[in-house]
Amino acid sequence: MRRVLILAVVAAAVLFLANHFTTADEPVLAGFSADSSRAERQWEEKFKAIPSPQLMRDYMQRLSARPHNVGTPYDKDNAEWLLAKLKEFGLDAHIETFEILFPTPKERAVELVEGGPRFIAKLQEPAVAQDPTSNQQSEQLPTYNAYSIDGDVTAPLVFVNYGIPEDYEQLARLGVSVKGAIVIAKYGHSWRGIKPKVAAEHGAVGCLIYSDPNEDGFKAGETFPAGPYRPRDGVQRGSVADDPIYPGDPLTPGVGATKDAKRLDLKDVAVLTKIPVLPISYGDAEPLLAAISGQIAPRAWRGGLGLTYHVGPGPAKVHLKVKSDWGLKTIYDVIGKIPGTTAAGEWIIRGNHHDAWVNGAEDPISGLIAVMEEARAMGELVKQGWKPKRTIIFCAWDAEEPGLIGSTEWAEQHADELKQHAVVYINSDVSTRGYFGAEGSHTLEKFINDVARDVQDPETKLSVWKRAQLRQIGRPDDISERQEARSRSDLRIGALGSGSDYGAFLQHDGVAALNLGFGGEDGGGIYHSIYDDFYWYTHFADTDFVYGRALAQTAGTAVMRLANADLLPFEYTNFADTMQTYVKELKTLAQKSREEISERNRELDEGVFAAMTDPRVKSVPPPREAVPPFLNFAPLDNATDALNRAAAEYRKALDKAVANGGAALAKASLTEVNAALMASEHQLTLEQGLPGRPWFKHFVDAPGQYTGYEAKTLPAVREPLEQKQWKDVDAQIVVTARVLEAEAAHITSVAQKLDAAVGK
Repeated sequence: MRRVLILAVVAAAVLFLANHFTTADEPVLAGFSADSSRAERQWEEKFKAIPSPQLMRDYMQRLSARPHNVGTPYDKDNAEWLLAKLKEFGLDAHIETFEILFPTPKERAVELVEGGPRFIAKLQEPAVAQDPTSNQQSEQLPTYNAYSIDGDVTAPLVFVNYGIPEDYEQLARLGVSVKGAIVIAKYGHSWRGIKPKVAAEHGAVGCLIYSDPNEDGFKAGETFPAGPYRPRDGVQRGSVADDPIYPGDPLTPGVGATKDAKRLDLKDVAVLTKIPVLPISYGDAEPLLAAISGQIAPRAWRGGLGLTYHVGPGPAKVHLKVKSDWGLKTIYDVIGKIPGTTAAGEWIIRGNHHDAWVNGAEDPISGLIAVMEEARAMGELVKQGWKPKRTIIFCAWDAEEPGLIGSTEWAEQHADELKQHAVVYINSDVSTRGYFGAEGSHTLEKFINDVARDVQDPETKLSVWKRAQLRQIGRPDDISERQEARSRSDLRIGALGSGSDYGAFLQHDGVAALNLGFGGEDGGGIYHSIYDDFYWYTHFADTDFVYGRALAQTAGTAVMRLANADLLPFEYTNFADTMQTYVKELKTLAQKSREEISERNRELDEGVFAAMTDPRVKSVPPPREAVPPFLNFAPLDNATDALNRAAAEYRKALDKAVANGGAALAKASLTEVNAALMASEHQLTLEQGLPGRPWFKHFVDAPGQYTGYEAKTLPAVREPLEQKQWKDVDAQIVVTARVLEAEAAHITSVAQKLDAAVGK
């Protein structure tokens, strides 16, 4: 009895110490005082215990039960169900609607009419007996590319590899023109809309895009239903609108697509393709490719089908027909709020989309279910007495798949409010099993690294940060990356291009943004097909939904910290370092271009190409080019130097503010400082926008005009440099340097405001 009593006393003492002293050993959270940090961590631990894998599974099963593309009854039904759930969780929720252009196919045809046995493409994905929703054919959106123009063309077929600009340079070397031809390109190596864009620029009259089994079919692994990869008749749907000009509703660029919005005439819409385009399966592509003759395709172009890949043109001749219904559809954005208290006018926005091309279990429901559990968990915390300082807004966007439309229209409609109130937009989309990944504003890099250190990976029990770091050490592209992953205190986050709903917030409205998710351990090839459904996901992806919970814990923790920080946790040292890295990349690119062109011209003079050409194989030497001028990067060097100095000033002011447990933060009025911190991302935008595409106003991150999803950093300089427009490069170096100098001046002013607020 005495021993039991002693043990009880010891246990009580340990519990007391754990509750009162162990948190003092934990690092104080960025932007918090010691006391507010301790309270924040306690609420975060309660939050992280709430998200339920079983509920996420239930949400996915319900939301992906039927096809729910834009304009379908189940798309609206899902929006209304999401609205009801947010209200059930205790949020103030509503739906905002917009009227958008969304073409759906009426007629589609692909036929081989010459050059081989007559062949008519199926253009249909077959149901799979094991998969109970794959047979919902009356509700499934047909295989097509949205925003392809209507067309009916018959022409010789040319194989163009991935259909990106360098592939056409190779075709020119082979003496092959696509003028007047229909091209067939593989999915991959660029966003799909780039393929018909480049084809049209080279004179093609039509475009087919197919999924080669090398990319996501049987060469990658077992195909569905035996495995996760694309079966023979699987097809990737998708938009081909020229989103790098502007995303959102094609008829209402720059303004919300409300019922009374002024709309462009269809003939004046710049983002539609110039030629008709359709996606096809590798089953439908095989007889078309087999009918092409002419030169054998370069080795790097050859795919995984059991045939000899030829370039053409002909003798294969193909008939391609596309005709769509170009009507307007209503879309439904679901918005839910948790009102803030002392800083209610500052908004933390969290979002993902709910529409899909078909059933969409992986894309987008795998990410949306995490957002739902974050909302439910925070609703539970509110019932327990938690009160966020800032307003938290949860968003389930519609019409992301056709071109980021729901989020873009909302951000355009609320642009003035967002510029005044929005602190950060945090996005997720597809999220499966594996490693934590983050992209976004580099001023949030240190912040999201700190969040990732405090969330546990469900498989390894390491922090999700540590696992991501070890992956970078174990799988670097070069040894310098391995060294940096070991030595740099924070992992670098990627830049944001396009492809999900952060675009309008960051690149149009100048709101800092993050895109968060998990992946890398489960492959697959059901993207944008009828097989992206609950059956596939629960057999081949995050089958026990523990990474869904990890995403909810990570993104939810980020939302809570941003909502409750005394001082918003923006940080500029990593930002300045990254800008310097981007400028170094531009210099390297310029030097490489000079060296390559000089060497090529010399080899032309020496007759290298003529000597090395096989006389039996048609080949054209590359054209002679003018050697690029030496470019003056001094304005950018001066700007990044100013950024480094400003970042150091802010770091010095911040260190003073958080000294002695951040007591000064707890007492100071930080309203003006936080407003200035919120405005720092705005300084990276210019109202006139990027050259040739004024919708994109951000001068650090933008989608590439010829890559789409992939980000181009310092794009006003990088893109003309890549396109060898040297005069434009010189001019845009000056413009971009001014943007970075303005940011440096702003950071310095924030440091001064912080010093004044906490007392020097």
